[in-house]
Amino acid sequence: MLYYLFQYLESHFSFPGASVFQFITFRAAAAFILSLVISTVYGKRIIKFLQKQQVGESIRDLGLEGQVQKAGTPTMGGVIIIFATLIPAILLAKLDNVYIIILLITTVWMGLIGFVDDYIKVFKKDKAGLKGKFKVLGQVGLGVIVGSMLYFHDDVTIKEQLPVEQQVVQANGKIKVFGEAHKSTKTTVPFMKNNELEYSKALSFLGEGFEKYGWIVFIFITVFIVTGISNGANLTDGIDGLAAGSSAIMVVTLAVFAWVSGNIIFADYLDVMYIPNSGEMTVFILAFAGALIGFLWYNTYPAQVFMGDTGSLTIGGIIAVIAIAIRKELLLPILAGIFVIENLSVIMQVSWFKYTRKKYGEGRRIFKMSPLHHHYQKLNYHESKIVVRFWVIGILLAVFTIVTLKLR
Repeated sequence: MLYYLFQYLESHFSFPGASVFQFITFRAAAAFILSLVISTVYGKRIIKFLQKQQVGESIRDLGLEGQVQKAGTPTMGGVIIIFATLIPAILLAKLDNVYIIILLITTVWMGLIGFVDDYIKVFKKDKAGLKGKFKVLGQVGLGVIVGSMLYFHDDVTIKEQLPVEQQVVQANGKIKVFGEAHKSTKTTVPFMKNNELEYSKALSFLGEGFEKYGWIVFIFITVFIVTGISNGANLTDGIDGLAAGSSAIMVVTLAVFAWVSGNIIFADYLDVMYIPNSGEMTVFILAFAGALIGFLWYNTYPAQVFMGDTGSLTIGGIIAVIAIAIRKELLLPILAGIFVIENLSVIMQVSWFKYTRKKYGEGRRIFKMSPLHHHYQKLNYHESKIVVRFWVIGILLAVFTIVTLKLR
């Protein structure tokens, strides 16, 4: 909203300093600061409100140290992250940008699913919360909406580099490096020299004209990634500060990729796919990062508030959608490695337990407890040590992810 206001002031009144709002970097920095202030200053008020409403976490006794003491800690704190993200994004981003619209839809959609889940747990006293099938249905629904918008919307295009012999000097003296904008289901494959993969080619067996059915593959992949990453974030939110801190690291990394992908100069220099208008996502992403860091002020050990599914499902959904939008979803196994390994630890534990129970009549375990962070708690590691070490691993994965820009 402020972008349009200052654009009007600059064009009609030559308002001093109004032109600075044209720069993504300025608005992204302002969004980060504003979200950080909102989440830290107003976060305390929201926590007090949740306490008054007796929105306390009911703890299931898993035999973990310090677990009982957390009973009654306010949950549904994810609303802090959501509001601290949406307010700066609405104020400072271009609201007619398709990528911003998609991210706003994602935030509200996943936030509502998580809120309903937490509401049932807290006020209906049902520890199971929203039934799994409805939760998955909501995630699949978002995946279909996001995938459809990214495939069919006219403003979602890419530009590919022209062969050297086709690059020409234009009338303005600049070299035309990229071809015309066009629709595509291409994505980036890390570590490969010609690092692009065309999803529609999975349907090449259909014969001539298979490309027009590429949307089926693209939407299916979008649904799979949104569901997987949002569930991974949900499983990671098991000890104080783990999900919020790990997510902040991933989000800042994605901000780098979004800015590079949307900047024609850096896309050319780094030889990456140029995605017109995607740089605007940097404003939203840094607002999201500021909200996560501000939330950590109250969520680090000992936590004054838990994000609940309201926050964790939203976090996972946003991270997945950003990665898909900038065609970097195949980097998620690296960047979101913490989420992936938490997911895998549960899948491995459950699968092995069922297999051994069927074969030997007694279920056996790979880990002392899953998700993985609970395994280390069972080994008597303090949760603060577990969280910080997971953060360190997350930083290493983030650095490695950024290095893939040139490591081919």
